[in-house]
Amino acid sequence: MDAAFVDIGLERNAFLYVADILPEEGGHDNSPASIKRSELRRRKIKDLLKPGQEIMVQVTKGPRGTKGARVTTRIALPGRYVVMMPEGNHLGISRKIEDRSERERLRKIGDGILPGGFGLILRTECEGRTAQELHADVVFLQQLWAQVLLAAKRLKAPACVHRDQTLLYRTIRDVFGDEIDRLVIDDPDEYEKVALVAKVVSPQLLEKIELYDRENPLFDEYNIEKDIDRLLQHKVWLKSGAYLVVDETEALTAVDINTGKMVGSTSLNDTILKANLEAADEVCRQLRLRDMGGIIVIDFIDMESSEDRKKVMDHFAKRLERDRARTRVGKISSLGLIEITRKRTGESVTEAITDLCPTCEGRGRIPSQETVSLWIERDIRRRLHEPGNAYFIECHPAVVETLIGADGESVEDLEHDLNRALYVRANFDFQFDEYEITSGTIEEFDKTYVPYRRAQVLECNVRSSNLDATSKVVGWTDHGYYIELLDGAPYLGNRVKVCLQDIRRSYAVADVILTGSSSPRPYA
Repeated sequence: MDAAFVDIGLERNAFLYVADILPEEGGHDNSPASIKRSELRRRKIKDLLKPGQEIMVQVTKGPRGTKGARVTTRIALPGRYVVMMPEGNHLGISRKIEDRSERERLRKIGDGILPGGFGLILRTECEGRTAQELHADVVFLQQLWAQVLLAAKRLKAPACVHRDQTLLYRTIRDVFGDEIDRLVIDDPDEYEKVALVAKVVSPQLLEKIELYDRENPLFDEYNIEKDIDRLLQHKVWLKSGAYLVVDETEALTAVDINTGKMVGSTSLNDTILKANLEAADEVCRQLRLRDMGGIIVIDFIDMESSEDRKKVMDHFAKRLERDRARTRVGKISSLGLIEITRKRTGESVTEAITDLCPTCEGRGRIPSQETVSLWIERDIRRRLHEPGNAYFIECHPAVVETLIGADGESVEDLEHDLNRALYVRANFDFQFDEYEITSGTIEEFDKTYVPYRRAQVLECNVRSSNLDATSKVVGWTDHGYYIELLDGAPYLGNRVKVCLQDIRRSYAVADVILTGSSSPRPYA
């Protein structure tokens, strides 16, 4: 394979291909820009790396399905206007900047601000920017790289020496450009942080940032919930009555186009052409919305005319130019198929907010436990006007664990944020995405749902935790009360007696107790 598997601290090792390893020699003749990738592939991995060797790598593709992350030693630090590459000395300009005079102007600026020992790529956002703006970006990235090197010296591998910024910061850096009209934020603290960042990286965007403080929840105001639901559906309807069918698999994504309810007014060929042109627009939109990557095959409705096929192909390619991700388009086949590749950096939106269905063993997908917990949180916010100071929540056991979080931090933070008491219980008969919320008072809920006292002995069933990346076991009472067990691993799959040490509204901490005459009993 001429590749190495690298332990980066995750459950699965990362994959490092031989061509993604920079040569050790420095100097202009051996810079990454002067060495062709074909030459890098001809090297042998065993001559470059040894087992146990520590190296610094950057994740270029996140883990997906059964595959681990893809990494490279070609470190690249993205800023708003430039991408800085340590260990390089070349200058590049985004291909999306097509004006020759502008490219020449940017090249002169780039030559002037290029630090020694670094490579630079001027991003599309550079167009029309001043030398001072680009230089400020370079200085910021140089300081960031110094912090990365300091962390690398201090930490022992495997360890994360630099984590990319928050989602909001990345949105400002990578997405929030001149073509965006508004950025609406409903959290005052995050609004202040974003305003400070925008003031530094792009002051002209400040007036576009808006704090949302209306009573109606933000997702309801802009129908975000409905849009997310539509993203999870296989079928996407078009205005004309035609529709797309989107199927994501681990190997590739297939998009099928059908005329559906569409009725033409002239001829069959004209109807098919209009359906394909409309579908091309929607396919490009869905690629961006769902953030699909890898190999994508689009099955357009068969067209007899070569002129019509060219129209669809040209229209589709033009629409793809708006996509920020790098794409490559193949020619349309005689069967009406178009193959494209779109750069994948991680999971698609569908994969991120859903899990494989355990009932059909992966042929379908269901909302993830994190997604359902967010549904519950937003549902509670919609009901804050109801009388009472507490909510009783029944949901699937996996969702209960997500709501409570590690050491109960999540449910306690949510109670503080909502200024309401929460009583979370598991209902073992509920489907994964099923839940019920009841409003009331702390007094009545304490009396009904927390009939426990410290040092009380009770029985519970010991099961594996549903949370990812954890091997701990937990206990469940017959009434769905969550118990965090101390040293409960030896009793997995049994029904045991426990002694309560700490009692909260939604969970308790307990020790497993065994008498000389008793032993764990298997539960059904």
